[in-house]
Amino acid sequence: MPTDSLRVLQYGLGPIGQAVARTVLEKQPLTLVGAVDIDPDKAGRDVADLVDGEASPTGVHVSDDAESALADTAPDVVLHTTTSFLEGVTEQLVQCVRAGAHVVSSTEELSFPHHRSPDTADRLDQVARAEGVALVGTGVNPGYAMDTVPLMATAGCTDVRAVHVERVVDAGERREPLQAKVGAGLSPQAFDEKKEGGGFGHVGLCESLRLVADELGWPVEDITEKLRPVRADGPVDTGVRQVAAGQVAGIHHTAVGQVGGESRLSLDLKMYVGADASYDAVTVDGDPPIDLRFQGGIFGDTATVGMLVNMAPRVAAAPPGLHTMADLPVPRAFATSPAAEA
Repeated sequence: MPTDSLRVLQYGLGPIGQAVARTVLEKQPLTLVGAVDIDPDKAGRDVADLVDGEASPTGVHVSDDAESALADTAPDVVLHTTTSFLEGVTEQLVQCVRAGAHVVSSTEELSFPHHRSPDTADRLDQVARAEGVALVGTGVNPGYAMDTVPLMATAGCTDVRAVHVERVVDAGERREPLQAKVGAGLSPQAFDEKKEGGGFGHVGLCESLRLVADELGWPVEDITEKLRPVRADGPVDTGVRQVAAGQVAGIHHTAVGQVGGESRLSLDLKMYVGADASYDAVTVDGDPPIDLRFQGGIFGDTATVGMLVNMAPRVAAAPPGLHTMADLPVPRAFATSPAAEA
C-alpha cells in the first residue's frame, strides 16, 4: 500500500484520542476521514469542535457506530485509543481488521500479548493475515521508553549480560486520567483496596519486559512484579488534584526477570505527583557498556501521540499479521516542520 497518503479513522476520543486526531489533521500525508466514540456528548459533533474549538470545521463528524463509520469511510489505518486491556478491545480490533484497515492501538496489553493472551494473539494474527492488513500495539510505555529504546541501546553491543531500565515521571504534569490511574490523592488503605481489585496502576510493564527478553533471546524463568504506593512528603496541588502529606502521590512499579538463575532484566517505573525530576535511563551491562539517559524524561502525553501517528505509515507498509514494535522498522517522525517547509 502506498504510504505517502493515508486515510485515517480515529477510534476513541478521550484526551489522547483527541490529541491524536489533532495531530493527524496537521500531517499532510494523512487525511482524517472518520472518528468513533460512544460518548453521547461527542457523537454527531465535528471533530474540530472537540480537538480545537477555534479550528475550522473538518466535515468529519463523530460516530457512535464503529461498523457504519468503518464501512462509510474505508480508512487505510485506524488509530485506536480506547482502553488498556486486550479483553475489552479484542472485538473492536477484529472489527477494524475485517473492515480492511491496518490498526495502530494504544492498548497496552497488545504490545506483547503472546504470553498473557496467546489465544487472542493467535486469533488477531490469523484474522489480520486473512484480511491482508497489519496491527500493532504501541505508545510511550509500553511501545517506546521501556522496551523499544532499551532494545535500540543494545544494538552496538557484541554481548549483553543484563539490562536495567528506569523511568521517573512527574504525574502532576500529565493529564488528569493518568493522575487518577496512579492513585494520586488516595489514602494508603484505598490504594491497597484498588490494587487488590486489579486494573489499577500502570499496565504493560511485564509486556515490555517480555518483549525485551524475547528479542534478546533470553528465556525468562520467572518475573517478580511489585506495585507499591509512593506517599507525598508534603501537600501537592496539580491544578486538578490536591494531595495531602501522607496520602498516595503515585506508584512505584517494578518487574525483574530471572534469566539463567540470575536477575538480568529489570524495569523500574515511578509515576507520582511532585517528583523532583523526570528522567528515563537505560543501563546495559554489555560489551561495550551503555549508559543512556534522557534528562527531563520522555513526556508521555506527547510521546504517546507521536508513537501512534508515526507508526501509521510503518504499519501500513508492514506484512499482514499481528506485530510487536520489534518487528517493524525503526520508529521515527515524519512530515516534520523542515520537510513541510521545503
